Amino acid sequence: MQSSDIHARLNELKKYIFYETLDLAGRVFVIVKYSDNVSLGKRGFLPEEREHGLVLVFNRQMNFGWGDSGITATLVFGGSLQKCFIPEDDMVAIYSPELNIQFIAGDQSVKEGRVEQKIDRNDRVEKIEKPRAEYKDNVVKVDFGRKK
Repeated sequence: MQSSDIHARLNELKKYIFYETLDLAGRVFVIVKYSDNVSLGKRGFLPEEREHGLVLVFNRQMNFGWGDSGITATLVFGGSLQKCFIPEDDMVAIYSPELNIQFIAGDQSVKEGRVEQKIDRNDRVEKIEKPRAEYKDNVVKVDFGRKK
């Protein structure tokens, strides 16, 4: 199977997991990495989000659509409506605290060692030696515990 076929099937899987999670839990969380392809209206990415990504929450009542290459939605940021587009390639994770599930796909790092792998746009794997101390700031922590 060619890498373009694998890439297309991976994006189909993201879409399937997104809608199944939404159907089961009523809402779904998506972690979006910083990219020039992501449009957040006039808001854009904040400096911290450029480094760590942005968590977006979608629920059944929202008006959004998943087209051929990503999600188009009008999202609210600080009381302001913004027309947004989130390409499926820039969705790093899909998760649900209610179901205690997570699906992670995209640029990922191997945290148990000194080698970080990154996949470039041509699906080539590049290994980069990094000191372990640099990894601690790249970890996204998700608390799936229910708050009462």
